[in-house]
Amino acid sequence: MTSAIRVVLVDDQTLMRAGFRALLDAEDGIEVVGEAADGSAGVALVRECLPDVVLMDVQMPVTSGIEATRRIAADPALAAVRVVMLTNYGLDGYVFEALRAGASGFLLKDSEPEDLLTGIAVVARGDALLSPSVTRRLIGEFVARPPDRATAPGLECLTPREREVTALAARGLTNEEIAGHMVISPFTAKTHISRAMIKLGARDRAQLVVFAYESGLVSARTPGAAPERT
Repeated sequence: MTSAIRVVLVDDQTLMRAGFRALLDAEDGIEVVGEAADGSAGVALVRECLPDVVLMDVQMPVTSGIEATRRIAADPALAAVRVVMLTNYGLDGYVFEALRAGASGFLLKDSEPEDLLTGIAVVARGDALLSPSVTRRLIGEFVARPPDRATAPGLECLTPREREVTALAARGLTNEEIAGHMVISPFTAKTHISRAMIKLGARDRAQLVVFAYESGLVSARTPGAAPERT
């Protein structure tokens, strides 16, 4: 029997937490194990409960969701915890900072219930909650900036194949699409992605997107970029 996905809710709005809890408590396979009203309390709760997924509001008093996410991502004891940022504003200026801090993706607070449930399942299994369409919008709105090579890890640790799959992943391609593009098997594509993540110390696929742009591996106007898909 598959164990339930353990979730912690961190949001300063009591009604918002109550709404999320009511939805998640009604779902088989998901268990809400705690709630917190600010980032600092959220980090303490995560350390106590060791959930699989944290639904984290971006803006909160005392400690922001971004700072709380950064603390979670920096704690080796919480390496298995995945953070999904919650925002009212879509692709606002906080989203890319949240990904850089260690978030595995984000959801709008007014997302459809099935999107929230699917997102929790996606992140719990170790994937990034970044659809191709979301990735393209991130590219267009937040990463069209000069690369910050001073803070990005070096490309020299990646093989040419690993660089290629990282660039394709940053364009929003799935493992299957990467496999078709490179004429390799999906398993091989997944292996290259996994090795790149290990070498770069990336928590998940979302961190590869951050690395690809901060290192200059790809840019918003990279020639030969993958075409947009609907």
